[in-house]
Amino acid sequence: MKLKNKLIASVVAILAAISFALPTQVRAAKGDVVLDWSVYQGNYGKYGNAPSKAVIAQVGGTYNGLYVVQSTYRTQVSSAIAAGNHAHTYIWYQVGGSIPVAKAAMDKFLPMVQTPKRSIVALDYEAGASGNKQANTDAIIYGLQRVKAAGYTPVLYSGKYYLNEHTHYSQINKAFPTSLWIASYPTTRTVTAPNFNYFPSMDGINMWQFTDAYSTPGLDASVDLTGITDNGYGRSTTTDTGKVIVKPDTKTPATNAGQSANDTHKSSISAGYAVKVNLSAKRYANGTAIPNWVKGRTYKVIQTSGNKVLLGSIMSWVNRSDVEILQTASQARSVLTVDGYWGREVTAALQRHEGTTVDGIISGQIRTNNVRGVQIGRGGSRVIAAMQHNLGVRVDGYLGPQTIKAMKRALDTKHDGVISNRSRMVIVLQERLNAGTLPF
Repeated sequence: MKLKNKLIASVVAILAAISFALPTQVRAAKGDVVLDWSVYQGNYGKYGNAPSKAVIAQVGGTYNGLYVVQSTYRTQVSSAIAAGNHAHTYIWYQVGGSIPVAKAAMDKFLPMVQTPKRSIVALDYEAGASGNKQANTDAIIYGLQRVKAAGYTPVLYSGKYYLNEHTHYSQINKAFPTSLWIASYPTTRTVTAPNFNYFPSMDGINMWQFTDAYSTPGLDASVDLTGITDNGYGRSTTTDTGKVIVKPDTKTPATNAGQSANDTHKSSISAGYAVKVNLSAKRYANGTAIPNWVKGRTYKVIQTSGNKVLLGSIMSWVNRSDVEILQTASQARSVLTVDGYWGREVTAALQRHEGTTVDGIISGQIRTNNVRGVQIGRGGSRVIAAMQHNLGVRVDGYLGPQTIKAMKRALDTKHDGVISNRSRMVIVLQERLNAGTLPF
């Protein structure tokens, strides 16, 4: 998330930063650092080399009626949980002053949320405002009401100047007190802590995004001023080895995946795992010093040898004790490449979703329809029959034009009965399977 015009605050309000010791049972404290991620931070997010306690990941958003799903959302949520961070959600909310566009955005993205109930769902309103302040205000309040009604904590993200120019902010603050996550960067340099001499004074602030370069360029960070990032979570547990185990109030596929990775012992690390180098790591396995830019970053494990793991991209061996697991190899295999081609991996993901035999094959078909892993024959396919039942079309097990049209309607793509090469429908299908939000 990034403001188009970075704000340099002119009002100075000096706040005291409070630090807390971490007992075995802990709550996230006021003053904790919160990261926010979108597709630009990759499948597992970006941690930098300074500590954080919470993450807000983008599920997707609307650009005045064009809707984009973030394919990285689900794995970012699970990565945050695996790393011992509270995970929350935000939606790019470029709705201008249109209630119909706002409604469509809420209808599309609220069912995709993979963070627990009561967790933050923030609306990112920083671009595309209409010339009507009241209409803009009403559209924001409508979205916040929808978030609250869905059982989440409503938060508005924007900048002071943008809100004052384009909304009647006092109305928003009256309807949703202390719901503002404000952005204002005192400097463009890399920082590791907020400078409260540049705090952007404004009513109703719960978080302040103080940099877009938290210990490394391209990493936004905020400070929690009220403890709001505790919402949706119970008390975290810190083990004697320093691992933090978070406890979501409710479970989703993404939080379950994160907890599963968190529960996996480091002795199980093998090729294909995604691991993060701990901030406390000091030396590679060969004894040379680990530079700061390596710490906090995520790497694929290429191979293992005894107590050592070989990290991809930097091709360096580190000790198992100096990494933490963000994703197991089996979880990594379940994340689809979003390329628009329906291959056996997509079919296997559909089979897991529908609860049928998982072999990556669509059997008993008359034609391939540009789908790989199709067996020509008779009798139809159980996974296609299960999809047809959920789509409300004739159940015969054949992937024909009517079934393809129904899939495209459900996925909000062009309603024809054809699957093309690099199909837009398949791209959306892959994104929704990755996000765990397939509508059929």
